[in-house]
Parts: sequence; C-alpha cells; structure tokens
Amino acid sequence: MMEFEEMIISGCNDGDEDGSRERKEGGKRGRKPGRKSAEKSDVKAKLERSRQSARECRARKKLRYQYLEELVADREKAVLALRIEIEKYKVWTKELDDGRIPEGFQDMLEEMGVLKQEK
Repeated sequence: MMEFEEMIISGCNDGDEDGSRERKEGGKRGRKPGRKSAEKSDVKAKLERSRQSARECRARKKLRYQYLEELVADREKAVLALRIEIEKYKVWTKELDDGRIPEGFQDMLEEMGVLKQEK
C-alpha cells in the first residue's frame, strides 16, 4: 500500500525536483521579468492588430448587411409584381364567369400560343 501512495504523490509533482507542491516564483504563468520594453511594444502591436481586425470585421459586416438588404428589396419587388399579377387574374376570372372576355386576355392567349394569330 505504501508503494502505491508514493507513486501517486510522485506522479503529481508537475516537474518539481523536490516533490513539493509550492509554486515557484518564476513559474509558467504570469509575466516574465526583464521583458518590459519589448513587452510594451508587443502589447501595442497586438492592440493595433486587434483594432485593425475589428475595423475589417465591421466593414465585412456592413457589406453583408447591404447585400442582404438589396436581396430583400429585390424579393419584395418580385412579391409585389406577383401580387399584382394574381390580382389581374382574379379580375379576369370574375369577368370570364360573367361571360365577358377581359381586356388583354386575348393577347395573353396568343402569346402563349393557345390561339392562332390571324394574319
């Protein structure tokens, strides 16, 4: 049982030579001493890259929204045109039910080739 406990303890020391669990002053995390001037320029460069990336992201987003707005506007125009066409057909069906030939109906039939054009 003693060997098993020693294996567990020695396996969890995270690279400490003496087996202690105390955190060293210059561990893996945090800032490293002696890099202040280089670190500041790195931070400034990183911030500038981040700002540039954000500007580009906003520009792409703006273009995407413009594209989608144009797409929606085109679809709305198409829907409106189809509604007008449906309304025209409704009027035509009422006139045909009343026994009249609607205006433009004959021309449409000729265009579709249902009626032969007289010459």
